Amino acid sequence: MRLSELFAKTQRTPPKDEESKNAKLLEQAGFIQKLSAGVYTFLPLGLRVLNKIENIVREEMNGAGGVEILMPSLHPKENWEITGRWQAFDALFKTKSNFGGEYALGPTHEEILYALLKKHISSYRDLPVYIYQIQTKFRDEKRPKAGLLRAREFRMKDLYSFHANDKDRDKYYEVMKETYITVFKKLGLNVIPTIASGGTFSELSMEFQVVSDAGEDIIFLCEKCDLAVNKEVASKADAKSDKCSNCSGITKEIKAIEAGNIFPLKEKYANDFNLNFKDEAGKEKLVSAGCYGLGTSRVMGIIAEVMSDEKGLIWPKGVAPFTIHLIAVGESPKVKKAGEKLYVDLTARSREVLYDDRAEKMAGEKFADADLLGIPLRMVVSEKTLEKDSVELKERNSETIRLETIKTFLEKYDK
Repeated sequence: MRLSELFAKTQRTPPKDEESKNAKLLEQAGFIQKLSAGVYTFLPLGLRVLNKIENIVREEMNGAGGVEILMPSLHPKENWEITGRWQAFDALFKTKSNFGGEYALGPTHEEILYALLKKHISSYRDLPVYIYQIQTKFRDEKRPKAGLLRAREFRMKDLYSFHANDKDRDKYYEVMKETYITVFKKLGLNVIPTIASGGTFSELSMEFQVVSDAGEDIIFLCEKCDLAVNKEVASKADAKSDKCSNCSGITKEIKAIEAGNIFPLKEKYANDFNLNFKDEAGKEKLVSAGCYGLGTSRVMGIIAEVMSDEKGLIWPKGVAPFTIHLIAVGESPKVKKAGEKLYVDLTARSREVLYDDRAEKMAGEKFADADLLGIPLRMVVSEKTLEKDSVELKERNSETIRLETIKTFLEKYDK
């Protein structure tokens, strides 16, 4: 992609109406644009990042046996009345049709999926089932001032597993725990699996927390065995703020952002929707279930919060919009020709290249934009580098600059 053809531009200063670091950086760099409080447009660069995040999540969910579907965002009121959440869910967006009927904009999908599965599950032979979707969801957040971390419209992956018994459900819970650790590793995030409250559904659950001063959660992390417990559930887990319940090691209090969570739904919604099956003896039983959520747009915001510096974003290679930021410095025909050829050659080798071919921008502006955009590798071609048939290379997360011949660099991708 050529920067000269990209309609979304970088801004000299961060937006004044944003409080969070992630929103300031992502808007200033032209990845997202705010429409209203908690509602954002994903611009070309931002959509590339979001798609890469979701593709990583999708690949791992498929690997764990998940089958992808896509459920509606518009939910009939009647489904939410069955579970009692039409009135109890405080952040529920509600709307009325001009032709009769009331609906909710889906913040979660249990009310839809359980009704769906009533037509597909009747015997123990139909179980287990692992279903997931990556969907736009809606929540009427009271204070949506944390950018992508707490939005009113957001993207989320939710997987639901359905089992004949709790033992099988708990076994799959462990599978998803390991799958989530793999997902976040591929996303470039260091997560801390954290014991947390299960809320309505179970005594305990597990959150995947990322250390950050922007976090709304407080966790107690053992310095010896790495056991982590959310402060809100410390008493249930028999944990104290200064002593680990597992090894009696010293714990430290840390602020963190929740990137995902998994928990047993047990038979709660199965009971509401009468989702039963016949076991091997022909006896009717309720389906046992688990839920596994991960906010994909929220993850994008988390990365912006924790992987950035005073100059801008620092994208992990797995989710960066491009892998190479090519910059042509100087207006000479020789430099322009070399830049164009490099862009074509790298693209032909399936490299993802953002080419700063803007003739009206000075070198300093181009370098500043490169730092702001945060693409992993900056490549500069100039009169000086061409004297040695080379390019100047700099990793975004390093201050080291090195020269490498164009031939040597291209040969890496010919193998």
